[in-house]
Amino acid sequence: MLLMQFSLANADFPSIDTWTPEEIQAHIGFMRDANGKLTAAGELVDAQGLAGADQAKIVRGGGGGSAVVTEGPFAETKEFLAGYWIVDTETPERAVEIAAGLSAAPGPGGRPLNMPIEVRPVMSAPPQEI
Repeated sequence: MLLMQFSLANADFPSIDTWTPEEIQAHIGFMRDANGKLTAAGELVDAQGLAGADQAKIVRGGGGGSAVVTEGPFAETKEFLAGYWIVDTETPERAVEIAAGLSAAPGPGGRPLNMPIEVRPVMSAPPQEI
């Protein structure tokens, strides 16, 4: 799983809400092209961009199965998950290669964003006894 982390504190580019429409379209186009190439290679399982942290909710189980919901924005949150890809690759090195390419998505002025992409294996459950 490739996790796109975002933090204004660590970004050397302005927030996306200040980008021009052309810059946003170039960024989205890059992501669509990358996803298309991964699909053609048989490596893409799923990919999604996520809404901002201001739309997040933290849910915990309360007494009697009820939900206890805390809504954002979370002032203490320094970074948040902006999107993810689930890829099926032959080697861990290939997952790192894909992450590096995605990290270079264009931002303002077409410059690569070089956003951090966390690469994490998806665990499988142990086999069940029959």
